[in-house]
Amino acid sequence: MGFAISLRSDHPSADSVRALWNDVQRFEDHPSMALLGYPPHVTLAIYDDETVREAEVRDALDQASKNLRPVTLTFDAICSFDGSPMVLWASPRFSAVLRDIHEAIHAAIHPASCRSHYRPGTWKPHCTLGTRVRDDRRDAALAFAREASSVFDVIFDALDCIYFPPIAPFELRKLL
Repeated sequence: MGFAISLRSDHPSADSVRALWNDVQRFEDHPSMALLGYPPHVTLAIYDDETVREAEVRDALDQASKNLRPVTLTFDAICSFDGSPMVLWASPRFSAVLRDIHEAIHAAIHPASCRSHYRPGTWKPHCTLGTRVRDDRRDAALAFAREASSVFDVIFDALDCIYFPPIAPFELRKLL
């Protein structure tokens, strides 16, 4: 069982992401995001094994959320991670606050414990819209991404840690 640390949005502004989830699911073999039962989020780190202790996770969340208020991220493009299946995601504009949160997590938990795509220097901030774009719907999904890209803001109001699969909450820090 793995676990992930994320910046998540329980705020009504996340409805714009949920609407995109609904749009993207038509390209998938089944709706990947809406069925998770987990709010829109930006994953900061994923760990696959038990080398990280629960106390380290709590400390990382405490350090990253210290004096942190809700974070507004501006998204301005829909992009893809190539593969089979392809992944569609919303791209946030650069945010120094988001970078600082990511750095605080990895200062508290050694980056070598983290999946390589989420480590400092390789991490690409994103809000996933769909993880199961079918190969036969790839061109249509990419056309949708080009046409649907617009600018919208989402207020992220919590840092949390979840176990997966299935998703099970572990620790939560509300940002006030």
